[in-house]
Amino acid sequence: MDHRSGPKRAIDYLYPPVEPFDQRVIDMGDGHRIYVEQCGNPQGVPVLVLHGGPGGGCSPAMRRYFDPAHYRVVLFDQRGCGRSRPHASVENNTTWHLVSDIEVIRQTLDIEKFILFGGSWGASLALIYAITHPERTAHLVLRGIFLMMRKELIWFYGGGAGAFYPDLWARFVAPIPPEERADMIGAYHRRLFSGDLAEEIRLGRIWSNWENALASVAIDAPFGEGPADYARAFARLENHYFQNAGFLTSDGWILKERQRIEHIGATLVQGRLDMICPPVAAWNLAQGWAKCDLRLIAMAGHALSEPGISEALVSVMNGLRAVRP
Repeated sequence: MDHRSGPKRAIDYLYPPVEPFDQRVIDMGDGHRIYVEQCGNPQGVPVLVLHGGPGGGCSPAMRRYFDPAHYRVVLFDQRGCGRSRPHASVENNTTWHLVSDIEVIRQTLDIEKFILFGGSWGASLALIYAITHPERTAHLVLRGIFLMMRKELIWFYGGGAGAFYPDLWARFVAPIPPEERADMIGAYHRRLFSGDLAEEIRLGRIWSNWENALASVAIDAPFGEGPADYARAFARLENHYFQNAGFLTSDGWILKERQRIEHIGATLVQGRLDMICPPVAAWNLAQGWAKCDLRLIAMAGHALSEPGISEALVSVMNGLRAVRP
């Protein structure tokens, strides 16, 4: 290593910035209008990018994990967040609405099947879509595996992760009276949907900051004042989905239904030090799935922007250039 250059950053592994060749809003007919964009090669291999949260929205950086000469990259802001409207709305906003939206996007863009690329909640949604529409799924590239299971929510909102970040956990629980802290998701739900906009923004920032602060192992992020609209939408949508257990019919639904996609190839990129989605979920998902390749990344946490995570994801997508759906 040339020590004069310093450690590599996530951006060092990414493709140069690209602009979309197509941007549109699709009216889903039930009050929601979904922002969709495409970049890269219009004739290339389709990749659908599924952002996290729920409620995170897409960013230009998400376009940069793919060779733009080879891939046709489709990104969209899920219901209620980013450039989709209505903003922060949970009406007609469930996992199954999102699965239906993906099908509308696929049909509108005249795509037969996708490579699905998602992390955290985006990994959950990718798995749920693939299980529901295996014939439309070419390959799964997933990061920071989240299976929408009760034990995962208890870990992050019940004090498990807080044992490693007691100072930040204390700030997260501070707005909630002690008698309500046995159910932090429910306690925040009552406040994020109180109808008091100032309170929703204040609690939305605290909810969002708790997650953001634990995303990277390299940065001990303090609580800050994020943009009000983003924090409120992110917190409301994420809390709405978690309060309803992802709208799945049973706990562990993804693992129970995995046999429907075991003929499809999957690559899992998982940080060993992921405090938000611990590696045991990725391990359990991969066990017994012959076509699944689990890559555990040392000294990496949850964030897409972790250098080891970014390097691994670009490498995976470059390796898939030889495979056409």
